[in-house]
Amino acid sequence: MAKSAAVEIEVGDRTVRVSNPDRVYFPARGETKLDLVRYYLAVGDGIVRALRERPCMLHRFPSGVSGEKVHQKRVPNGAPDWLQTVRVDFPSGRHAYELCVTHPADVIWAVQMSTVEFHPWNSRRADTERPDEWRIDLDPMPDCPFSTVRKVAGTVREILDELGITGWPKTSGGHGLHVYVRIEPRWGFQEVRRAALAFAREVERRMPDEVTTTWWRKDRDPAKLFVDYNQNARDHTIASAYSVRGVPEAVVSTPIRWDEIDDVEPREFTIATVPARFAELGDLHAGIDDTAYSLDTLLEWADRDGLEAED
Repeated sequence: MAKSAAVEIEVGDRTVRVSNPDRVYFPARGETKLDLVRYYLAVGDGIVRALRERPCMLHRFPSGVSGEKVHQKRVPNGAPDWLQTVRVDFPSGRHAYELCVTHPADVIWAVQMSTVEFHPWNSRRADTERPDEWRIDLDPMPDCPFSTVRKVAGTVREILDELGITGWPKTSGGHGLHVYVRIEPRWGFQEVRRAALAFAREVERRMPDEVTTTWWRKDRDPAKLFVDYNQNARDHTIASAYSVRGVPEAVVSTPIRWDEIDDVEPREFTIATVPARFAELGDLHAGIDDTAYSLDTLLEWADRDGLEAED
């Protein structure tokens, strides 16, 4: 198949050259690399807010989502000089300079590099070792219906309300839901994970028939929902708000209102539908940075329950 001619995309004060714009990335509806570019331009404010100043792993699909997936941490040589990065170090002693989005053009450059999914850290480059985001991942097991996810989300909101904390829900782009909370960047990853585990155990206490915090997958009831507290561990990442997922239908991890959860159908949020929703509603996570919350109460719960940082 002949390659299509490259196009130049104006993104604010920057220009990004996009090669092979007609390459089909999503076979379900035939959407192309250029369609993906247009999608990310349409939700530009939202995706930049979700990624801003965070080390970001890129999930690349050089031949479209039906082909090989590449997990890329390092920004390659030859990247534009306006692209910003942050150094992150790994237990192996190695390090990487990862993409640190500050401008919509950074996102479009990543799409030019065949990125479909954006997986940011829950810390920012000012101090990559102190997260400012606590992630509540409601992950249904294979026999757990989405109706259970809806019910558990209600309990999550109830507990957050009791704590005086605002949570910001979104679809995962898969079968579950995520709720994000801005936190004060006072704690390291181990303590944030410990607080997340204490919260997960409280959800399990209130919904023992629906929820599990059992760590090993083989030991979990396949009909329950796992509250995946380990998504708060260092170097663990999940798809950001407004990230497209690497599936043929081009499903999007989409911010939603709490009052939408009872009726939401996550598979309906795609690159074909989310731009109009964004144009109508704006970024439903626009206020996420307005207030940062303390983990002190959750850490008191962790002490009460004897939870260790490495549990």
